[in-house]
Amino acid sequence: MAARLTGRPVTGARPASGSPAEVLLDDGTAVMVKRGDGPGAVRAEVAGLRWLAAAEAVRVPAVLGHDAHWMVTERVPAGSPSPGAALRFGQALATLHAAGAPHFGAPPPGGPEDAFIGRAPLRNLRTAPGTDWPRWYAEHRVLPYVRGAVDRGTLRPGEAAVFERVCARLPELAGPAEPPARLHGDLWNGNVLWGADGEVRLIDPAAHGGHRETDLAMLSLFGCPHLERVCDGYRRTAPLADGWQRRVGLHQLFPLLVHAVLFGRGYAEQALAAARGALAQ
Repeated sequence: MAARLTGRPVTGARPASGSPAEVLLDDGTAVMVKRGDGPGAVRAEVAGLRWLAAAEAVRVPAVLGHDAHWMVTERVPAGSPSPGAALRFGQALATLHAAGAPHFGAPPPGGPEDAFIGRAPLRNLRTAPGTDWPRWYAEHRVLPYVRGAVDRGTLRPGEAAVFERVCARLPELAGPAEPPARLHGDLWNGNVLWGADGEVRLIDPAAHGGHRETDLAMLSLFGCPHLERVCDGYRRTAPLADGWQRRVGLHQLFPLLVHAVLFGRGYAEQALAAARGALAQ
């Protein structure tokens, strides 16, 4: 697969139980070979990586070849998180967000409207002119996954009303209006590679136009090394609106509901706690 997509012979591979797998090309280059999780997944990921790279901000692995089902990217030699790398990452993330997007929900150029976040479907589509973030976030990032979690039995039907109340109050809870930012979109710590060269690379994007606080909230959801330094670097480059710390739980509703759809009741309870916390403000 790697030979066909890169045009170079393969001389070795590291055993792997799944995807991605590490492969060695004949010139000594180590690459990663990954299979898409569903129709359009590779197209979406490749378009996302290239859109993020075009901002010339946070680095991403180069795409060396792909088809409808497989992709090959450069391998990033692993390093250890450091305060300096975290500070630079925060600065670069702010620059990435400032590169912007045409509208909320915009897919990357060449990317499909029907994409993925992990193994869950993610719809990116052109919104009506003038659609603001609260309306878009409610209609396309919260309520679809509430319905999905209810359908799967991980949320009880009566609990959906908690999220509906949050959505109704989003205009007052969302803080000052922000322009659409260029988001990684699935920015949990597992998608942050701390390179041996002291620089961060981002992998596995669910890239789209959204609110910049969403990426920051996802970084804090499952823990990120030196998160305070990341946020410090970010704020040095692009100050955040007052009250952004209070809105972290609001922005975490989306990834928590996605996890509730994919992985069950424990995440539904976390999403409910975040929703109730937002309503209590």
